[in-house]
Amino acid sequence: MFKRGLIISSLALTSLGVTGCSSDPAPVEATQLSGSKEFLSLIEDARRYVRQGDLVEAGKAYDEARKIEPENPGLWVDIARLRFLGGENLTAIEAADYALELQPTYGPALLLRAQMVRDANGMEEALAWFESANLAAPNNPEVLGEYAATLGDLGYNRDMLLAVRDLTQFAPDNGQALFLQAVLAARGDKPAVAARLLERSRYLQNEVPAARMLNAIINLQQGNYDTAANILDVLAEEQPAKMRAQELLAKAWWLGGRDDLIAQRFGETAKRPGASSYLVMLVGRSLERAGNRVAAIPFIERANSLSNGSSFVLTSEGDLPAPTSQLRSLVAAGNLGGARSVAAGVVRQFPQSGDAYSLAGDVALASGQPLEAIEAYRVSAQVRRSWPLTRKLVAAMLEAGEGDAAKALLSRYIKGDPQNLDALMVLARISAQDADWLRVAVLLDTAIAQGAGSDPTALALRAKAARELGNEEDAAQADALFGNLVPKPFL
Repeated sequence: MFKRGLIISSLALTSLGVTGCSSDPAPVEATQLSGSKEFLSLIEDARRYVRQGDLVEAGKAYDEARKIEPENPGLWVDIARLRFLGGENLTAIEAADYALELQPTYGPALLLRAQMVRDANGMEEALAWFESANLAAPNNPEVLGEYAATLGDLGYNRDMLLAVRDLTQFAPDNGQALFLQAVLAARGDKPAVAARLLERSRYLQNEVPAARMLNAIINLQQGNYDTAANILDVLAEEQPAKMRAQELLAKAWWLGGRDDLIAQRFGETAKRPGASSYLVMLVGRSLERAGNRVAAIPFIERANSLSNGSSFVLTSEGDLPAPTSQLRSLVAAGNLGGARSVAAGVVRQFPQSGDAYSLAGDVALASGQPLEAIEAYRVSAQVRRSWPLTRKLVAAMLEAGEGDAAKALLSRYIKGDPQNLDALMVLARISAQDADWLRVAVLLDTAIAQGAGSDPTALALRAKAARELGNEEDAAQADALFGNLVPKPFL
C-alpha cells in the first residue's frame, strides 16, 4: 500500500540542493600550496587576478609558476579551477586528473575530482571520491562539508547527520555545519529548530542563496506563505534561469490562494520551451481554481505531455545567452540550416565548453538528427550531467529508437539523484509504454512518498499500474486521491 507524500516538506525540500555550487568548484584560495618563495609569489599573484576577474593575467602567472615547479599537484588543481572558470571545462578535468597522476593521495585534487564526478556522473558515484578525499585530508572542514551535503542530497539523512557531527566536532563554529543541521531539522519537520540553526550559521546575514531558499522553505512549513513568497520573489528575480525559486514561488502563491499572481507572473513563462511540467501544471490548476477552465486546459494538457518525456530544446544553464537566443530564433523561423551553422561555430569558438556542445545537441535534436544530438550531449555530460541535459539526452535516445539505453540512463540518473520527481515520472511513463507495471508501481510509490501525491497524472498512472498487477486495493486508493484532486466539472 502506498502513502501520499507530505506536500510541503517533501516537495519543497527536494527543491533545495545543499551541495556546493556544482558549476563552480571551490575557490582558488582553498588549496594551501608548498614550494619555493618565487613559486608561491606567482601563485598568490595568479589568485589575486582570479579574484579580480582577470583570468588572462591569472593564466600568465600560472604559466610562469609552471616553469618553476611543473609537477606541483597544487598548481594543477589551481589550473583546473581557472580553466573551469574560463569555460574550458574539458581541459579542466584533464588538469585535475594530472594533479592526481602526480600525487594520487593529494586531498585537494581528490576533493575537486569528487565535485566534478558529482556533476558529471551523479552524487552516488561521487561518494567514493569524497571518502578518498577524507582519508587523504582527515578532518578537513571543506571535505566533510561537501561529503555531508552530498549525502543529504541523496536522501541519506542518517549518514549526513554522522558526517555533520564529525564536522561539528572538528569545527564547532563552522557555518556550513550549522547550515546542514538546519537542513536536517527542516527535513525532520522541525522548522523552529531549523530557523535557529540557520540564524546561527550566519549564512542568511551573508545572503547565501541556499540559505535564503531554506529560509523560504521554513516559512512554508510554518504556514507563512506570504513571507515565503516575498523571499522567493527576490530569488527568482536574481536568478531568472534557475527553476527552483520560480517553482517554489508559484507553490507559495498556490498555498496562499494567490491564483491571480501565478497566472500573471508565470503564464507566459509556462508557454516557453524549457518550462518545467510542474510550473506549467500549477499555472493550469490556478486558472482552473479561479474558474477559467477554458484557459486552464492547454496548460494542463501541456504539463501532461512534458511529464510524458517531451524534450526541451534550446535551453542553456551556462553563460552563452546570446547564441542561445539566436539559435532559438533561427529554429522558430524554420531556418534549421542556419541554426546548425551557428551551433557549429559556437563549438569551434568554445571547443572545451560543455554548454557549447549542449547547444549543438539542441539544434541537432530540433533538426531531426537524434544520433548527432546524442553524441553532442554525451560530450556535454562529461562536464555536468544535469537533469535538463539528461532529459534531452533521453528524448534523443527515444527518437533514435534506443529505448533500452534511455531507461538505463534514467535509472543511473535516479540512483545519483533519487529525489528528482520529474526523473521518476519520466521513467515511470516510459516503463508503462513497455508494460513493465511492477517497475511503474515502484517508481510512482517512490515519487508519491516524496511529494507527487498532488500530481493527478501520477495518481492516474498508479491506479492503472495497480489494476494491471491485479491489486484493486491500491487502485481504489489511487482513484480516491485522484478524485479529491480533480475539480468536478461545471454544470
